[in-house]
Amino acid sequence: MEQPADFSVRQEGSAAAVTLTGDWTNSTMEPAASGLVQDFSDRTGVAFDLTGVGRLDTAGAYAVIRAAGGKLDPARVKARPETLRLLALVGAAAAPRPVRKRPPRGFMQLTIRIGRGVIDVATELFETLVFAGHLLAVSGMAIINPRRVRWPAVVSLAERAGLDAIPIVVITSFFIGAVVALLGANMLRQFGAEVFVVELIGIAVLREFNIIITAILLAGRSASSFAAEIGSMKMNQEVDAMRVMGVDPFEALVFPRFLALFITIPLLTFIATVSGLLGGLAVTWSVLGLGPAFFLQRILDNVGAVHFWVGMSKAPVMATVIAGIGCRQGLEVGGDTESLGRRVTAAVVHSIFAIILIDAAFALMFMELDI
Repeated sequence: MEQPADFSVRQEGSAAAVTLTGDWTNSTMEPAASGLVQDFSDRTGVAFDLTGVGRLDTAGAYAVIRAAGGKLDPARVKARPETLRLLALVGAAAAPRPVRKRPPRGFMQLTIRIGRGVIDVATELFETLVFAGHLLAVSGMAIINPRRVRWPAVVSLAERAGLDAIPIVVITSFFIGAVVALLGANMLRQFGAEVFVVELIGIAVLREFNIIITAILLAGRSASSFAAEIGSMKMNQEVDAMRVMGVDPFEALVFPRFLALFITIPLLTFIATVSGLLGGLAVTWSVLGLGPAFFLQRILDNVGAVHFWVGMSKAPVMATVIAGIGCRQGLEVGGDTESLGRRVTAAVVHSIFAIILIDAAFALMFMELDI
């Protein structure tokens, strides 16, 4: 038989102790529950004794929690284990939830994204300058004392970045030269000036396509390779181990890759130049009937060596940019594979973007110098 809920109060020093009796369920707890909440919800340090409670449901447990001010201190509650578990469950469900702020929308969201983008660009620029300064310091020490250079690593990396890249550079440059010759021949045929396709091929290949094709191919091969290699070492904490042993990662990892590309890109650019001219020669010989002797003589007479040196002058800068971006992205890898993939992708994208930007800057500079 259900017993009506009731409670009694006694003083224990300066604090009150409430003893609950009867059944504290939804159908039996009134009016005792209302009186309990009204008398004690605004008081602190109240102790509750629920050992005399018969039945207790969630409504009764919630009334006790409200009487305790919304948060029941387990140290000041005396009850059976099952009662304590019910009070803890109801207390967790009744606890106030943090108010979730609505994400900004519209113009506010746009300004936040712009602000974060500006901060990211400034941070990236600062870290790039730090990386360039460290690499410049290591390069200066290598010039002063060449024995500090890890020449076996340089030779091995130069072979991977140079000799192994020759087939793809030769094939790509050959077909680029052939395509330029075909397009030029078709366009100049309308004006009866097919012979000038030789100058078009010479200027395009010697001045632009040789270094651009070489740099983009090495951005895809070497920059991604450098970022993946150094990033894997960073994930496995090998870079940290090198620092602990007193080995500078820039001297052991970055500078050999920089020097390897600095040596191989001019050589690959020269090979790309020869291959591009051969592609153009093959088309002019087969389509226009212009022989090799005629082709080479017009290249020497009307194109000259200036355009060749203009293209070659870009090679060291492209080597520096590709090696620097690849190594820097590798050193920025975190401890997960997602970070590795993101940095490898960034190395390729940033390298290609930098190549196009630098080539445009060179074009403007040579135009102002009338070269």
